[in-house]
Amino acid sequence: MSMPEMVDALPSRNEPRDSGGPVTKKPRFGAVLRVASGNFLEMYDFIVYGYYAVYIGKTFFPAGSEFASLMLSLMTFGVGYLMRPVGAIVLGAYIDRRGRRQGLIVTLGLMAIGTLTIAVTPSYAAIGLAAPIAVVIGRLLQGLSAGVELGGVSVYLAEIATPRTRGFYCSWQSASQQLAVVFTALIALVLTGLVTTEQLSAWGWRIPLLIGCFIIPVILFLRRSLEETEAFVKMKHHARRASDVFRIVASHWRIVLSGMMLVVFTTTSFYLITAYTPTFGKQALHLDARSAFLVTLCVGLSNFVWLPIAGSLSDRIGRRPLVTIVPVLALVTAYPAMAWLVAAPSFSHLLAVELWFSALFGFYNGAMVPLLVEVMPPAVRTAGFSLAYSLATAVFGGFTPAICTYLIERTGNKASPALWLMTAAAVSLVGVFLSRRARSQLQVPVEA
Repeated sequence: MSMPEMVDALPSRNEPRDSGGPVTKKPRFGAVLRVASGNFLEMYDFIVYGYYAVYIGKTFFPAGSEFASLMLSLMTFGVGYLMRPVGAIVLGAYIDRRGRRQGLIVTLGLMAIGTLTIAVTPSYAAIGLAAPIAVVIGRLLQGLSAGVELGGVSVYLAEIATPRTRGFYCSWQSASQQLAVVFTALIALVLTGLVTTEQLSAWGWRIPLLIGCFIIPVILFLRRSLEETEAFVKMKHHARRASDVFRIVASHWRIVLSGMMLVVFTTTSFYLITAYTPTFGKQALHLDARSAFLVTLCVGLSNFVWLPIAGSLSDRIGRRPLVTIVPVLALVTAYPAMAWLVAAPSFSHLLAVELWFSALFGFYNGAMVPLLVEVMPPAVRTAGFSLAYSLATAVFGGFTPAICTYLIERTGNKASPALWLMTAAAVSLVGVFLSRRARSQLQVPVEA
């Protein structure tokens, strides 16, 4: 495959319509709904573990202290992310060879098996060491699926959009995740109101996982009605073997690396303000569980509002202004905001800080996702996008709850999670500049 064929990428927002890119039909909102609904369920099944990490730790990872049990549970939460790069490259290669539609169905099936495994595994007290082993296996299956889900959905949405609406349509990948956050928090609020703390710890935490399993057949039906994207059908050169995909991705390691750095801020901020909030609110700020879950619900709604706005804005002014300005704002404001919160912890202060971080996440992610799709060569678009995203999530995002918990325990400073967020912002800021340089080496127009 020649270099010109390799870089027959999606036309960027500033590229002329007659640039040689595939002619895209008018986007169909039904297709957006069907593909986003599956992404909603994938994210729900994946993050629900983090919401009940304390109870899962007591059930499967009994230890000498509450901190040790929680850390084992959070490390298992993070283990799922270590499997995501494997899913990105293996399943991403499958999607780039077999098509976007078929791959999205496969990922949903794997997530279903992983979630059901965690939901029905007996406790450590009942079956001993087999219990945590089964939970880890279930988490690994979830990670394998999630490793390519975001990439598959983002690429699908990008390929059914027009160049001038790509940011807006890609934003629904992340927006559907925010509905999952809201749905998870609503279930948690209802559950904590119906059962006692003892019942929630004993068996109540299994209910949200089982709910996710019950929804899967409906989403699977919706996804089976998806059509293949016109961009994929018209692509002249498809990788015939998985080894071809691996080779092409390896030859573009600079783009994958810079893409990974781009994703670091979005994945770290997302898991900080969603999966970690219930634990932070309860363990560090000593707020009641319902208050922490309510804040998480509000964050999900806030994210849902900002993402389409940011995606649409990026279609008008370009992706790079947003992905440059937001990390700078995070570097300047993250620690002062967290220090103010821990100095006087309360529901209103936690809500205010989390909503600010939500705005930062929304405006950054709304521009970053379409930018990442646009810089990936089409022959390995799903594998390249998914690998960059999953590597960032594996190294930074997935372990955010565990790292933040460790930082607080180690330093005694409850505002220390802000340092982790600032580190992520700095990495992504470097990635913004490296991505432009890496892409320019392929002689493909990039956004101003």
